[in-house]
Amino acid sequence: MERPSISVGERNWARFARLFARTAIGLLAGYLALAILVDPYDSGRSTLLSVGAIRPQGPRTAAALRGRDPAFEGAVFGNSHIQLVEPERLTAATGIPFVQLSVPATGPGEQLALLAWFLRHHPAPKAIVLSVDDFWCIDDPALPNDKPFPFWLYSHDPLAYLRGLLRFSVAQEVVGRVSWILGSRRKRARADGWWDYEPDYLRLGDLDGERFRVARETPVPDEPTPGKAGPSFPAADRLATVLAALPPETAVVMVFPPVYAAGLPRPGTARDRAEAACRGAMAAALGRHARSALVDGRRERPALHDPALFFDQTHYRHGLARPLADEIAAALRRLQGSFAP
Repeated sequence: MERPSISVGERNWARFARLFARTAIGLLAGYLALAILVDPYDSGRSTLLSVGAIRPQGPRTAAALRGRDPAFEGAVFGNSHIQLVEPERLTAATGIPFVQLSVPATGPGEQLALLAWFLRHHPAPKAIVLSVDDFWCIDDPALPNDKPFPFWLYSHDPLAYLRGLLRFSVAQEVVGRVSWILGSRRKRARADGWWDYEPDYLRLGDLDGERFRVARETPVPDEPTPGKAGPSFPAADRLATVLAALPPETAVVMVFPPVYAAGLPRPGTARDRAEAACRGAMAAALGRHARSALVDGRRERPALHDPALFFDQTHYRHGLARPLADEIAAALRRLQGSFAP
């Protein structure tokens, strides 16, 4: 049977398709090679262009360099509910160089990923401070995140990292990092990761104004938040596994961050029981590491009833953050003194 003939046009189209495919593959390979070399977030996977300083960027990606910086031997993990704790204050009180690795609007999944990154680069840190709030009380074992987070950046899987580099936003960062490296005057972010959010809140208006007053004074309902009623708390199980594997000399302080009085549940309600069960599960996880302590910022005291110390029910001011840092430091000093190598 005679084979059908292929027209000149079809042959030209086939050649074009092959050329296009080869060009696309070549461009993709070239971009990936450049992105790996540039290492847009200075993750240490390539150190050829690392300058030992952090280009101004959000904490979600800046933690890639901060979390691997050997200058720090202690780290604070959490979200904006612990963000105002100053690492310099902890360092001055304990002698342990601290870095802030808290990231706003994150929960246990993201925070455990950052903790794993820090431990990968600091196998035996001197101290870990971990803020545990109601985000840790979710009953979904997948520990879903509400806001985008670059898990690929902190992944052990090289393929996950390569897939992450293919994002358009990351390609923009590759260009931005090259421009920053070549610039004569490089703006630098704080090495220790501290970010004071007080001025940002104060620009929103008067603390006694309606906006802040409603956010602060509206009582929480008596029923627990859906998905946070227990009885299981998968984040506690994940945390217990991590803490059990830590070196015995690492001091761990878990913090229940302060909550304004109106944001605390009424005693005896279903919400109160659910929150107590969650905190109990987290404390039990903390107990898997012998050299540990719990700092309960929710405990009853006059400061929790002072509206001048809160922007809303969970974001507090320096008047609470500094005493909280001092309490954390005191717990760390006790743990340091109790350790006999």
